[in-house]
Amino acid sequence: MVARQWWEKPWLLLAITLLAALPLLWPATPPLVDVPGHIGRYRVELDLAASPTLQRYFDFKWALIGNLGVDLLIMPLNALFGLETGTKIAVLFIPVLTTLGLLLTAREIHGRIPATAFFAVPFVYGYPFNFGFINFSLSMAFALLAFALWLRMRAKSRLVRALIFVPLSCLIWLTHAFGWGALGLLVWSAELIRERDLGKTWFGSAVGAAFEAALLALPIVLMIAWRSAGVAGTTSGYLGIQSKIFSIAAAMRDRWLIWDTFGVTVAVVLIGAAKFDRQLEFSRRLMIPAATLFVAYMLMPTQVFGSAYADMRLAPYMLMLGVLSVRFRNPEPSGGAGLLASLGLLFVAARLLGNTISFALADFEIRSDLEALSYIPKGAPVLSIIGNDCNKSWSMPIHSHLGSFVITRRQGFSNDQWQLSGAQLLRVHYPAARDFAADPSETIFSKACLAKTAKTLKPGQHLSRSLDQALNEFPRQAFDYVWVIKPVDWDGRPPPDLTRLWSNSESTLYRVAH
Repeated sequence: MVARQWWEKPWLLLAITLLAALPLLWPATPPLVDVPGHIGRYRVELDLAASPTLQRYFDFKWALIGNLGVDLLIMPLNALFGLETGTKIAVLFIPVLTTLGLLLTAREIHGRIPATAFFAVPFVYGYPFNFGFINFSLSMAFALLAFALWLRMRAKSRLVRALIFVPLSCLIWLTHAFGWGALGLLVWSAELIRERDLGKTWFGSAVGAAFEAALLALPIVLMIAWRSAGVAGTTSGYLGIQSKIFSIAAAMRDRWLIWDTFGVTVAVVLIGAAKFDRQLEFSRRLMIPAATLFVAYMLMPTQVFGSAYADMRLAPYMLMLGVLSVRFRNPEPSGGAGLLASLGLLFVAARLLGNTISFALADFEIRSDLEALSYIPKGAPVLSIIGNDCNKSWSMPIHSHLGSFVITRRQGFSNDQWQLSGAQLLRVHYPAARDFAADPSETIFSKACLAKTAKTLKPGQHLSRSLDQALNEFPRQAFDYVWVIKPVDWDGRPPPDLTRLWSNSESTLYRVAH
């Protein structure tokens, strides 16, 4: 048996797993785009019954849906640590668990940790996680851990595996349905190769793999019940090749275009090297699952039941598994393997350092903007207006849902909560706000962006408003304050019934004169 190499030392693997949380340690709030909006929803979830001010604006009713991961976790975490700290702890563990799932999966597939495995770790801070899709990201971490467990328990009887994976599949579905679907694809793909290696035909292998993966099928019943309950939202954007190529290039998107795309390039080059370098090879038991995710990614629409960026979420995980599938042909230690492991550790350190700096800068921006909250009384309705430059900037738009801190810290109203029937348990019932009641009414676009997009819209559709339109059209009787953050195309002159109370270089708070 080949001796364990220095990069397989348990203390080193443990250190890498824990260090995956490093970028999130300093920021008071995880600087992920959608997280402030989620925290606002958690405030309603936790305090609605005891808060007349929240009851004025919102409703929250529990239901069994495949999108409840952190929504459920926040209840004990809030009791122990408070809402914002509890959310930070929940989010902090997502990259840790994802890294653990990656390393355990590599260990089960290769029988050891290959020298190439470290190149997969930085993708835990991928585009979907940085966007704040935390229920989805948590479910994918659980899916990777469950996949590693499936591989380890493959020799156990079907009954034993059923006792574990039937409830486990339901738990992952409850966290987020996407993670359950990904786990099903991974298990089926791995079983397909196992059946094929036993000498069966491809068709027979596919049928046998489906039989094994059926242990994960119970959430189909839950899915049918969920999606039959009047779920709204469109499904669209099939085969958008340009956006899919962008999502792969942006799999590490955070703040710096060249740095983030360079990280993706490193992984792609490593995967390509396994095709042409005689020292490297693919493990079919991981490459086929990665290829299966790629096929699903290419076929998946951009928007599913009203949820945007549905396909983009898979991109980092395809690359993770593709990297994990690469190994040296000769298991005996070599200088090349040691060098590659060293470069992998350097890659992990450089990416985590970059994420740490980026998140610290974001935290500084957020803290500065949140100074406006000291001028907003408890329970006040606030119109949040957030500038959007139509993705001309690579940096993640971390300010997109800062308005929800009005809900979190002032128990007031902000117009940036999502309203997706069947996908969110929070409901806005503030008719006075009219069409400024929910997301995306907070988003305003530059005039150039509106003009460009208008050419592609169908009759009756509109992208959003310019800042001037929003300030002129919002219902005055519904809002006491207007909070403008990172405006675009604006001369700084508000309508006469708005009085400036506070401002910094990027954000201004106005009082509405009634």
